[in-house]
Amino acid sequence: MADVDAVILVGGLGTRLRPLTLSAPKPMLPTAGVPFLTHLIARVREAGITHVVLGTSYRAEVFEDYFGNGGDLGVDLEYVVETEALGTGGGIRNVADALRGDTVLVFNGDNLIGVDLNAFVDAHQRSGADVTLCLHRVADPRAYGCVPTDETGRVTAFLEKDPNPVTDQINAGLYAFRRPVIDTIPTGRPVSVERETFPGLLAAGAQLRGFVNDGYWRDFGTPADFVTGSADLVRGIAPSPAVPATGEYLALAGARLDPAASAVGGTTLGRDVVVAAGAIVDGSVVFDGAHIFSGAVVRRSVVGAGAVVGAGTVVEDAVIGDAAVLGADLELRAGIRIWPGVRLADGAVRFSADI
Repeated sequence: MADVDAVILVGGLGTRLRPLTLSAPKPMLPTAGVPFLTHLIARVREAGITHVVLGTSYRAEVFEDYFGNGGDLGVDLEYVVETEALGTGGGIRNVADALRGDTVLVFNGDNLIGVDLNAFVDAHQRSGADVTLCLHRVADPRAYGCVPTDETGRVTAFLEKDPNPVTDQINAGLYAFRRPVIDTIPTGRPVSVERETFPGLLAAGAQLRGFVNDGYWRDFGTPADFVTGSADLVRGIAPSPAVPATGEYLALAGARLDPAASAVGGTTLGRDVVVAAGAIVDGSVVFDGAHIFSGAVVRRSVVGAGAVVGAGTVVEDAVIGDAAVLGADLELRAGIRIWPGVRLADGAVRFSADI
């Protein structure tokens, strides 16, 4: 698709994922063995799109240091930095000078969408729409902004969160723009596409269309979604050409899983991770160099780089920061977050009276 650019917005601070994002931007967090952004770029390349523009801000240098010119992934990668937060609309307008094609795909850098990108682009171009929004149906849309469409697929409104939503269709964070539309977005100030750009276009009579995604979709914004999304990639539920093999777990170079230990549920074991005998790691992401001692249980959690989980310790639905040291016989549950470098003594924290 020579006339199509891909823009990926990766400038956010990732505050909902702290402390993981204290050391790396959210799109660079290891996800099923590679930085999350790798999965997005690989899907773009798989669709035949080779020009990719990253809209960066927070720790912008990390992206270029890792991906360079994009050659290793088969794309021509450019970087445009926001010096101040501009919102989604402002971020799109900020990359305008780097665009080359007549059609511009814009991805939110923390969403993984299983939509057929070729079909999405084709539908956009054939319809003549000014903007096409990828929509996704959810069981409970009350927590999201809803995007109703008419019987022809034209968008009729943009509705904020409502206890009685009129549709189950939500904005999935992927858009196709006609290139001239981007030039109408104001410069030099924050702009929200959801609250300003799209409603303004609709009011002005522009044609906005919806394309419903029936495949995978997940926003990787919270620790629970991050862990689930990574597990889905490892198990092949979520699509990505960047996953080397699918199964119950993925072990990177140097990882050591004792024969008497268990790794299941789409777990990723990073480089040089050690999982001792009797330990169970289920549906979790264990970053490089972490050590999980005998009898420990780690479920639906993130264990940071170089962290230690002591013998018999239970970690469930938790985030353990880089280089944190958890002693033996701890019980950490229910969304608890341990900051990097923290040390907890044996038995110091429990969520029950069981000994």
